Amino acid sequence: MTQVEALQAALAGEHAAMYGVGVAGGKLSGARFRAATDTYELHRRNRDRLTELVVAAGETPAAAEAAYDLPQAVTNAATASALVLLIERRLAAVYGDLVEAAEQPAVRAFAIQSLLATASAQLAWGGVPVAFPGDV
Repeated sequence: MTQVEALQAALAGEHAAMYGVGVAGGKLSGARFRAATDTYELHRRNRDRLTELVVAAGETPAAAEAAYDLPQAVTNAATASALVLLIERRLAAVYGDLVEAAEQPAVRAFAIQSLLATASAQLAWGGVPVAFPGDV
């Protein structure tokens, strides 16, 4: 995978994340709603940064879909939290690919920071630490 392909994949992931976190936020309240709002804003900033990186590479950024199929129904706070956790897990894989494909130090640094953020978010949304593939 090239750096541009990995950037586009991460951008597509952030588009989907914003959609999913927005849906999840509709079923949350209190501290969980504030956490979802913060999560949404982080993904918006990542989307904007990825868009800048794709444009700087001379490519057209991947566009967001009008809507996304969610992997599960979001009917209450528990299913909303589970969706956000799944989103963060999926983004971790995408950012791991970007770390590997990054050709420029600034892109690699952004990818690593984003990967660490998804790992922290997974813990905040009820996940447990897991090793990346190949780790012992």
